[in-house]
Amino acid sequence: MMVTEREGAPRRRPRRKQPHPLRWLAGLLVVALGGWTWFQWQCWGLQVSHTDAAPARLPQEFDGYKIVHLSDLHGHEYGQGNEELLRLVREQEPDLIVITGDVIDQESQLDMIPALAKGLAAIAPAYYVTGNHEWSLGTAKVKELKSVLSQCGVTPLSNQYELLERDGAQIVLAGIDDPNGYADQTTPEELHARIERNAPGLFTLLLAHRNDRFGQYANAGYDFVMSGHGHGGIVRLPILGGLVGTDRRLFPSWTSGIYTVGDSTLFVSRGLGNNTVPFKGFRIFNRPELAVITLKAEA
Repeated sequence: MMVTEREGAPRRRPRRKQPHPLRWLAGLLVVALGGWTWFQWQCWGLQVSHTDAAPARLPQEFDGYKIVHLSDLHGHEYGQGNEELLRLVREQEPDLIVITGDVIDQESQLDMIPALAKGLAAIAPAYYVTGNHEWSLGTAKVKELKSVLSQCGVTPLSNQYELLERDGAQIVLAGIDDPNGYADQTTPEELHARIERNAPGLFTLLLAHRNDRFGQYANAGYDFVMSGHGHGGIVRLPILGGLVGTDRRLFPSWTSGIYTVGDSTLFVSRGLGNNTVPFKGFRIFNRPELAVITLKAEA
């Protein structure tokens, strides 16, 4: 009889096969590609959000009034001529479209405005207010932008207001230029005082780019404010909310959704494009937002 192992001798363990270096490399590439794809989806994966807002003093006739809110596009295009963005806006069947600034941040991006503006104006009445990035291009370019928007059917509100009517009731739609604009421009307080002189007691909806000035708008007496600028806090954390403000401060206030100060209500859009904090094209748990707000009147 052949003996292959001596009794009591230690048994040899089978040698493990070492993974081939190429397999490690392929695995790392798959993980990196998946991470990059997820990051791009976070930065550019457009999300439609639906929010009910019940600001005080809203007339019953405006119950169910639907507003599509666009903000902070920063020259980005969702499809050729923003066709994907326009398709999503059209599907919401809004009563009103509002654009709260920073639609562009480079002079060359003016070329994208006609297709976007004409497309929006064909869906519903559309209004625009300036953001800080438009003014950084210079006063002449802001005037040109407003002119192009007007010619294409979108109404700029430059420290102005209009009356909106529904089923015989009226509310005020007001809009202010960003503080980066003219040094002697009408203040939010002065605009509200003018509204009270000419249309006393009406519900006021204010379009204003800067979310971080909500306290000022509330103290001025506006009932409902719609803003952008905050970009959702760039990175959003569970419970804590936005992490980084556009001013690079940590844990900024009023970065996304509904807020109240006294009798005033604010809605902040997370925006459609990307700012330069900490660098251009950066969002985490904070996808670009096409916001749909449905107004609800208190019973």
